[in-house]
Amino acid sequence: MGVATGPIRVVVAKPGLDGHDRGAKVIARALRDAGMEVIYTGLHQTPEQIVDTAIQEDADAIGLSILSGAHNTLFARVLELLKERDAEDIKVFGGGIIPEADIPPLKEKGVAEIFTPGATTASIVDWVHANVRQPA
Repeated sequence: MGVATGPIRVVVAKPGLDGHDRGAKVIARALRDAGMEVIYTGLHQTPEQIVDTAIQEDADAIGLSILSGAHNTLFARVLELLKERDAEDIKVFGGGIIPEADIPPLKEKGVAEIFTPGATTASIVDWVHANVRQPA
């Protein structure tokens, strides 16, 4: 695979049945304002749709916003699909209502970072800049 150029590309997604997307939109806007290309998938996306979008859009990262309590299942499925599609170079991070006790197991499965309520947009932008490929 060649060296990627241009701005960092992030897919921001709302998987599952959760209908609250204000936080995801705030994060998408903050990433965009920081010079990244952001693809927001909208509400009620399946893991398959999210991974398909990330691959089609040549994304560097997927940011999942999960408030439904289904974070263990949804993160795991997205990671599994990325592996099946030979796209494990796409980093997965996320946030939402995720209990502290669930964060270490999610990271062990391959989630790069979890942001809980109270995380600032600046801290998320800084993390993406520091941990996802650098723009050319």
